[in-house]
Amino acid sequence: MADADRNVIRIATRTSPLALWQANHVRDRILEFVEGVSVELVDVSTIGDRDRATALASMGGQGVFTKEVQNAVLSGRADLAVHSLKDLPTDTTDGLTLAGVPERAPVADALVLPADVSIGLPGRLESMPFDVLTAGARIGTGSPRRQAQLLHARPDLQMFENRGNVETRLQKLDDGEFDAIILAEAGLTRLGYGSRISTRLVPPLMLHAVGQGALGIECRHDDQFIVDLLSQISDANVIAAVSAERSLLRDLRAGCHAPVGTTTSFADDGRLTLRGVVLSLDGEERLEASASSSPENAEGLGVEVSALLRADGAERLLTPASS
Repeated sequence: MADADRNVIRIATRTSPLALWQANHVRDRILEFVEGVSVELVDVSTIGDRDRATALASMGGQGVFTKEVQNAVLSGRADLAVHSLKDLPTDTTDGLTLAGVPERAPVADALVLPADVSIGLPGRLESMPFDVLTAGARIGTGSPRRQAQLLHARPDLQMFENRGNVETRLQKLDDGEFDAIILAEAGLTRLGYGSRISTRLVPPLMLHAVGQGALGIECRHDDQFIVDLLSQISDANVIAAVSAERSLLRDLRAGCHAPVGTTTSFADDGRLTLRGVVLSLDGEERLEASASSSPENAEGLGVEVSALLRADGAERLLTPASS
């Protein structure tokens, strides 16, 4: 049952189609657990939404899609904020707590070819179709992580910024601006564009972003009603996995747009394995490390893998991308 004083729960969200899908998904999950309330969306415009031309790294990277959404909660305009967890800085914002992490969507990156290109591939190949991408192919992605990992495998590829919502990026591809683009599988499938995926980019070629495929729900740290509610819609295994990933990124002191990739997995005995990779921006240098622990030690696991990467020189590679 709802708290007597909580007839309405307000969710702060960006207004892109993907952000609205995510906020509505959280709304539906909340309504499964609480009766007698209505859930409203509070639209927020972020600097990352308003400026579609500047490269994210040039905008400081950290918080360009989250700060204004967080402020809506801190100011009392909203009770909670829904983020793509990969966009949420790893440093805690005073007054807020990351209280909810629901089930996770697919974590892979996806290669998307123009709509009029038929390559005769079976669905969801687990490797990149290098023979399809000609020498010097133009790839649309502004993510240093994606760029560096692709350049490590194919230094001939040309990388170009591709800003905007999913629909805008797909339209640029189909209009001929790029030979291929890279998007998160989660976003494509959530918006009904799963059929546009030409191939999934998976390890060892591509390690995903920290928190990719997961939602992060923040609320005021002293709002016990919302904290308790969000715990009910959270997934313990996902929390452990993303806690390890975010701990790795935090300990490296790398921003969410740095050339850092991760992947996590659970063994049959429940142990959690974290794998991390750090690259130079041009993809020439690539460092990788992994370790395992119990899920209860997820944050310690992230620090352990970070130490292994730093011992191999990760800080030197991350310096140009640090913010």
